[in-house]
Amino acid sequence: MTYGEAATAREAIGSGLRFHGLEKGACVGLYFINRPEWLIVDYACSAYSFISVPLYDTLGPDAVKYAVNHAGVQAVFCAPRTLSTMLTFVSEIPSVQLIVVVGGMDEHLPSLPSTSRVKLISYLKLISQGRSNLQPFCPPKPEDVATICYTSGTTGTPKGVVLTHGNFIANAAGFCHAVTFYPSDIYISYLPLAHIYERTNQIISVYYGVAIGFYQGDNLKLMDDLVALRPTLFCSVPRLYNRIYAGIANSVKTSGTLRERLFQTAYSSKKQSIMSGSNGSPIWDRLVFNKIKEKLGGRVRFMGSGASPLSPDVMDFLRVCFGCQVIEGYGMTETSCAMSMMDEGDNLSGHVGSPNPACEIKLVDVPEMNYTSEDQPHPRGEICVRGPIVFQGYYKDEIQTKEVIDDDGWLHTGDIGLWLPGGQLKIIDRKKNIFKLAQGEYIAPEKVENVYAKCEFVAQSFVYGDSFNSCLVAIVVVDPDVLRAWAASAGIKYEDLTQLCNDPRARTAVLASMDALGKEAQLRGFEFAKAVTLVLEPFTLENGLLTPTFKWQS
Repeated sequence: MTYGEAATAREAIGSGLRFHGLEKGACVGLYFINRPEWLIVDYACSAYSFISVPLYDTLGPDAVKYAVNHAGVQAVFCAPRTLSTMLTFVSEIPSVQLIVVVGGMDEHLPSLPSTSRVKLISYLKLISQGRSNLQPFCPPKPEDVATICYTSGTTGTPKGVVLTHGNFIANAAGFCHAVTFYPSDIYISYLPLAHIYERTNQIISVYYGVAIGFYQGDNLKLMDDLVALRPTLFCSVPRLYNRIYAGIANSVKTSGTLRERLFQTAYSSKKQSIMSGSNGSPIWDRLVFNKIKEKLGGRVRFMGSGASPLSPDVMDFLRVCFGCQVIEGYGMTETSCAMSMMDEGDNLSGHVGSPNPACEIKLVDVPEMNYTSEDQPHPRGEICVRGPIVFQGYYKDEIQTKEVIDDDGWLHTGDIGLWLPGGQLKIIDRKKNIFKLAQGEYIAPEKVENVYAKCEFVAQSFVYGDSFNSCLVAIVVVDPDVLRAWAASAGIKYEDLTQLCNDPRARTAVLASMDALGKEAQLRGFEFAKAVTLVLEPFTLENGLLTPTFKWQS
């Protein structure tokens, strides 16, 4: 689909919404996973000054119903699968006048009661109606609201983050100072478009005229999609990068002594070359790394990471194995995405770059956690941000808005950072998402989980502790192939993997492997998990164990 064809569809969708009575400032819900129509509807909202309200497909009916009512959404675009969910509470969302089904045919749509105030039509019919009743654009001003993004959170009701068109453009413009894309680039869209990270990636891609390919909707088939599309741009989150790292490391380990030595020699040589400012070694690429690059299609030249800190080891590994630029950024929905990002050519890992040019960042003392601006060798404190990327507040919630934005306009992120000598920001702790053990030590579980993510046995891990106990425990989702191979090498017989997960010998082996990585990462004694439970079912969006932003669900 060309940009011209997308623009024509955008005008038809916007005109169709006007045809159905929506006026400037009306809220429009998007309730389906990534596909081209998501962008077209979103940009139609921008062209006609409607306010888009992304609805997480995985938040569950209650949260979706809450967001629709809280924002007063008048029209909802959904897919046949999410339509069935919506129809279960359609009588409880009185503001909705129009439901548009993307990917459905009018003759197959369910019929609503004749007394229903809601019109139910297909996306194709809305386009047809819009084309027959074209309306002039109604361009927004920078200060007009572009979207209300309901953050999933882990507890309580979702909060509606109000972002203006000025917020979006400021953030994207700042990002473009760090990275340049080209019309020849190809981007794969699979991270949730309802998440600000993917949303901003799309804005920047469209600005540069990048081709955007959409995954088929199944995360388990993502690697197939990558091979088919062969993208040049790939953005993801540390949890996936950790799995790529662990998968490659395990393949190398089981490839035989000769191949393992060849890989280690190639890796050390290329890493040293990259750190010295060179692009690496073409010989090692041909011998070793080009085969690894093929796992992502073979053409990736840029990798981006966000949502949570990426381990320095994993970042270095990605740079060496995929031979491309790897940039980590840091941000949140409330800052329209990135508030800082790594600069091109910065080969130092373990930080999130320098401030986005569209904002200013300062560190504020947190004396109860012993973080101050006087700390040596690096000033430390809570990361606060101010500027045109900062949101307007939580929708209809002045109390929570005032809790995070002070009188001088500084947004308090709750993250603890330090400044490196080169002006880069390094995240070291979390002010809120921490807990205290019985003897008083503070634990940042995400830091520990990122260490354990490199364990060959570990597909996912959840680390937990509380103030009533003196040590940490972990729930580990095991990699079944690695567990089977370990059992075979240890001569352990079992009926099924569930039985093997419950075998004390398996728990001991997994914990020993995790301990080795903990020592290598120099975890403090109280940061080691002292017991593990092994499970087979992964933490996913579908089973409610992950939020749509890939954080653990409470």
